[in-house]
Amino acid sequence: MGTIKVAIADDHKIFRKGVILSLRPYSNIKFVQEAENGEDLLNGLAASEPDVILMDLRMPGKDGIEATKAVSKQFPQIKVLILSMYEDERFVYHLMENGANGYLLKSAEPQEIRRAIMEVSEKGYYLNNFVNRILLKKSHSRQKVVPSLNSEITLSDKEKDVLRFICMEFTAAEIAQKMEISPRTVEAIKDRLMERFGSKNTAGLVFFAVKNNLIE
Repeated sequence: MGTIKVAIADDHKIFRKGVILSLRPYSNIKFVQEAENGEDLLNGLAASEPDVILMDLRMPGKDGIEATKAVSKQFPQIKVLILSMYEDERFVYHLMENGANGYLLKSAEPQEIRRAIMEVSEKGYYLNNFVNRILLKKSHSRQKVVPSLNSEITLSDKEKDVLRFICMEFTAAEIAQKMEISPRTVEAIKDRLMERFGSKNTAGLVFFAVKNNLIE
């Protein structure tokens, strides 16, 4: 994997500089934009062309929630990693369903931030123990976003296999090899599932599958 271009949006300059400094030892991560709010970030994205954005939530003007939604619509190829002090599961759900590709707490070590940047760039999403715990809690409580989904959703065996492998964090190429089909077919099935479930990205697809018990 080549250099991953990263933007960071946070209204605290000291925190921004701290994150950039902590990731400096990793030569494959290059910061291409700093922003102090969502508006500032969005105005610079066309020029900076990052692969991944580290997004704070609470910022003046356009906050991280609104900025994430805007990035998802205007720059769908850019991955958004939330970097926040908020542990409230409602924030996690809302953001992952509205375009975020991962959610990290600001207490995360530099190694985890680096791993999240790498994974989200390669796989399209990053799910850590914090997010997984919320997912499991939600799936056990059976609070489904759409009522009686299980009775309405029918998946072919091939779709079930692709969905299961995606949730196990395999890449399209790895899934293709396991299922003995082409990577293009895997991508086509994934795109079809995302369209059916109204998911904006792979992270949203994984969330939907786990929440609605679509995988064993």
